[in-house]
Amino acid sequence: MEEKLKKGLGLLDVFCIASGAMISSGLFILPALGFARTGPSIIFSYILAGILVLPAILAKAELATAMPKAGGVYFFIERSMGAPLGTIGGLASWFSLSFKTAFALLGIGIVATLLNPAISEIQIKFIAVGCCLFFMFVNILGVKHTGRFQVILVLSLIGILILYVFHGFSFIQPQRYIPFMPNGIGPVFATAGLVFVSFGGLTKIACVAEEVKDPGRNIPLGMFLAFGIVMILYVGVVFVTVGLIDSVELANSLTPISLGAAKFMGNSGITILAFAAFLAFVSTANAGILTASRGSLAMSRDSLLPRFFQRIHARSKTPRFSIIFTTAFTIIVILFLNLENLVKTASTLMILLFLFVNLSLIVMRESKIQSYRPKFYSPFYPWIQILGIIGYGFLIFQMGVVPLSITAVFIAASLLWYFIYARNRVNRQAALVHVIERITARELVDATLPDELKEIIIERDEIVEDRFDHLIKEGVFLDLEEKISRDEFFKQASKFLAGKLAIEPESLTQLFIQREQESHTVIRPGLAIPHIIIEGKHKFNILLARAKQGVIFPDTREPVHTIFVLVGTRDERNFHLRALAAIAQIAQDAGFDEKWLAARNSEELRDIILLAERKRFGGK
Repeated sequence: MEEKLKKGLGLLDVFCIASGAMISSGLFILPALGFARTGPSIIFSYILAGILVLPAILAKAELATAMPKAGGVYFFIERSMGAPLGTIGGLASWFSLSFKTAFALLGIGIVATLLNPAISEIQIKFIAVGCCLFFMFVNILGVKHTGRFQVILVLSLIGILILYVFHGFSFIQPQRYIPFMPNGIGPVFATAGLVFVSFGGLTKIACVAEEVKDPGRNIPLGMFLAFGIVMILYVGVVFVTVGLIDSVELANSLTPISLGAAKFMGNSGITILAFAAFLAFVSTANAGILTASRGSLAMSRDSLLPRFFQRIHARSKTPRFSIIFTTAFTIIVILFLNLENLVKTASTLMILLFLFVNLSLIVMRESKIQSYRPKFYSPFYPWIQILGIIGYGFLIFQMGVVPLSITAVFIAASLLWYFIYARNRVNRQAALVHVIERITARELVDATLPDELKEIIIERDEIVEDRFDHLIKEGVFLDLEEKISRDEFFKQASKFLAGKLAIEPESLTQLFIQREQESHTVIRPGLAIPHIIIEGKHKFNILLARAKQGVIFPDTREPVHTIFVLVGTRDERNFHLRALAAIAQIAQDAGFDEKWLAARNSEELRDIILLAERKRFGGK
């Protein structure tokens, strides 16, 4: 049985993990590098980069609310497009997060040089390793501790940056913004690709979606709040920094924000913003270890990595071995590897993942699987996803020859791992097969993915089955292809119900017809709920029917396509009313009729009822 992670993250935790993963080198180092290329129009580059990341934010918000499972992007890619691409996506996510974490940890050592310029390169690396081990222990203690630590870090960081923007605004010199675009429009777009990685951490929250309370609400809301607030901070901080510092001085600085603070706060400004940079790198590193370790956990659950990666400690409910292995890998990167090309490669892999996740959303939507039920739906589907795929493809080819070459080797190595280790261990079908089913043979498809999505919904929405659910599971479903009369329908329904209720079919048919003569049971166009009382005690049954061409009820203008038949004894009156209330809640959903007619078989019809949002009553 799969071990469960503890749901310990609320909305504030989601916001702080997403925000903390963004406010890092993208704000404390990249503004100077970007300014050297574009001048003051670096402000527009940040805005453009934020717009470019929106398709990935929308796609991940939808997929994470439909499938709130550890691993995030890996899980989406594997379930939508299959194990080979899932292997590439999972390893790409794991390694890119580890590389970014190593870079953030080295940033902590670099910040230390502001306070003590005599610190050597090896000492910077030892500082990074020590911090890495500290964050490993924080994450092993439990996600609740990690979340609290992240909240303190991020709120402190945001407070300092807000102080910087508001206090520094009164000291800016307007002439520093002229000329605003000294090198033309081209470098603005090129620099947007450079600072694009600043927003990449926003979607890390999908990796820990399984540990989020009320994921349908907290994941999208937390991501959008983080995006909006950090976007305003990025633009505000960069705007103020450009207005504070001479252009030549800014273009040659590796600590532009601290330099800007020095202009109106002196040495104390350098110290305060150095502390803010320290908090930023710490929050990014902490979030990086937290999220990267969940990727290997998810891959192990799916047999794409050895089983020991999925072991969860009984008390802390954290994947200890996965955290330790991720930490060890990150330390190796810190100590022995040149990060310049590796960071570029990690950025290329991140953009590749963004491309994949938009493609995953399209596949999941087009699969028409009934149990794919996100709480948040991406607007402007599929155009915003198509634009995202095109845009990310363009950015990948702008990254340069070396990162592209390393990425190609990485993809080849990932596929080699899949074919050598994982191919014979995996037998799941992806959503892509369900897309193929729509244009080829139904025999290609099994129920593994719909069943898994069903279990995810039950866990996500904390559904506790009641008596109505059990009756639906055990009940009879009639799927009628041709148009028939009301009386003929009652004859067919009575044949199926008679054996369960120990009553002659003819008697049931007569009771149904008599009930209709007293008052019609068509409660709205397309929906009827025939219900009768029978003799005896402790008897109640439900039959559901879909009539594709319709059942013709007298005195109704439209054929009835959905019929709920309720039969019970008088002592079941209270439950009878509860069943009617449940059906009313289910049928009032705006997309109910469309889903009902689009269902491919009786199991999908059953799932429409079982997974519907409604009030449930305890007991069977």
